[in-house]
Amino acid sequence: HHIISQGEADKILNASGRERKEMIEDALGLRVYQYKIFESERKLEKTTANVKEAEALRRELAPHITYLKKQVEKIEKAKEMQEELSSLYGEYLGRERFYLDTEAAKLEGEQAAREELKKLDHELAALKRELTLNPENEASNEERSKLEARLGELRNRKDELSRRLGRLEGIIELEEERLRDRALLPAEAFHGAVPLQEVEALVDEVETLADEAIRKSDLSSLRNIVLVIKEKLSSFVKKKKEARETPARATLEDKLAEYKKEKEAAAKALASVTEEETSLARTLEKLKQNLEKTKETLRDKERSYFELSAARSDLASRVGVLSMKEEKLRSEEGEFARERAEAVVLVGEGIKNFAPVHEAEAREKQDARRKSIERLKIRLEDIGVGASGETMKEFEDITARDRFLEGELSDLKKSKASLEELIAELKEKLGSEFKEGVKKINDEFTKFFKMLFGGGTASLSVVKREKRRYGAGDDEEEAALFGEEKEYEEGIEITVSLPQKKIKDLAVLSGGERALTSISLLFAVTQVNPPPFLILDETDAALDEANSKKYADMLESLSKYSNLVLITHNRETMSRANVLYGITMGAEGLSRMLSVKFDEAAAYAK
Repeated sequence: HHIISQGEADKILNASGRERKEMIEDALGLRVYQYKIFESERKLEKTTANVKEAEALRRELAPHITYLKKQVEKIEKAKEMQEELSSLYGEYLGRERFYLDTEAAKLEGEQAAREELKKLDHELAALKRELTLNPENEASNEERSKLEARLGELRNRKDELSRRLGRLEGIIELEEERLRDRALLPAEAFHGAVPLQEVEALVDEVETLADEAIRKSDLSSLRNIVLVIKEKLSSFVKKKKEARETPARATLEDKLAEYKKEKEAAAKALASVTEEETSLARTLEKLKQNLEKTKETLRDKERSYFELSAARSDLASRVGVLSMKEEKLRSEEGEFARERAEAVVLVGEGIKNFAPVHEAEAREKQDARRKSIERLKIRLEDIGVGASGETMKEFEDITARDRFLEGELSDLKKSKASLEELIAELKEKLGSEFKEGVKKINDEFTKFFKMLFGGGTASLSVVKREKRRYGAGDDEEEAALFGEEKEYEEGIEITVSLPQKKIKDLAVLSGGERALTSISLLFAVTQVNPPPFLILDETDAALDEANSKKYADMLESLSKYSNLVLITHNRETMSRANVLYGITMGAEGLSRMLSVKFDEAAAYAK
């Protein structure tokens, strides 16, 4: 869209030639070329700076490259000595590797002694644990004591059950006799006092249990006997109480049946205890036999322990000698690793690929070879060969960097030439399209100018003017003195010729004439490159009625290419609109907006 605000219509006439040119370029849509030229010039400026930086870096590197080149030549002079050292190192390291591998293999064959010692230590430790176990106090004897205690308990239980079974047999016999006697006595004889025989039988049982309690020494057995006595007494009293409520004979018969059940249970318990006693006795006897065998076995193990201890002392001496040999071999391996690392530093990574020399020789020869290496190393260190790797690497790095900078410089120069070519093409295209645009604007400018003024001519022309960018003075001699060249810039000049007047200078035009000229030029530019929307703000404010009609005719012509939005107070301009929007104030003092569509209004008026 284009917006032409109030008071800006005359701006294009008051602008400088360069400013008019920029306005025209913008209206013609040529600013994209300006942006591309600006961006390309910015890149060109940066590329030029990079070229200077790369050239400066190459100048800085040149002295150091010369110095390093001399160092490389010096290193190359020591190459023959380095190759000799490499040969000596190869033979030395190969023979040393063979010697160390041979010694390691010998020690590997003696490792069985260490394993045997470890095995003997395990056997001695196991024997020692077995010998320190006391058969009288450990698990077997503890089990024996438990079995003997249990056997004693079973035998006591057996005696108790035997006595109880005897008592029950006597009681049953007595009860059976009483039952027979009762058949001969009247029922009244059994009510009242407890028979003496029953009391005596109860006392006899209690005394028997008390005697048994006296023989017991453990609290658990005493407690059990007391519980039995308590049970007997409670049972006796209970039965006597029940005898008062049931017939006497039935009571006697029940008691007899109960005694028989108790006898049967006691007999079964006695049989079970007897069976367990027999089994436990056999187990205990077998355990005693095993303990005897264990004692005999321990005596044999003591003899074995002393024999193994003697053998271990001899074996430990052998292992001690083996450890010293291993320590010596580790030390020699460490020395070999250090020598190999030093060889890599002095003669390069290739020395790592030395081949072992599978040939035995006296160690004196290897020592002599080692001394030769040391002498050669000293000679090489004197000429600085120790840092040759770093020097060569630095020389390679810095020459590679110089080559890189040279390539970069070449690329930058190509890029610079390409940018310069692109800028020239863009400027040429911009100039070509600009001139073509100015030509089209001139056609429209003349047409609109004649429409507004009823004749005359108007045109735009591209001119070049000199930029005054001299140092202290304004003449060419002073400019040359300060080393500055003349520069030129393009601009747009406007030329008008009013009908029946000789006026051609914009400065002498009246206000109305300037307004019509600027409007015709702005409309001409708009006509060449029509925007989707064109907004005009009071651009017709300075026009009289006759010119307003011409202005309105131009608006109708423009409306064929753009959507026009006008802000105006001119009646003629408003008459050409499709829709009017206005603000009015009613009696209540409130502003409100009104809109009128002329098509609908005309139809309504009819």
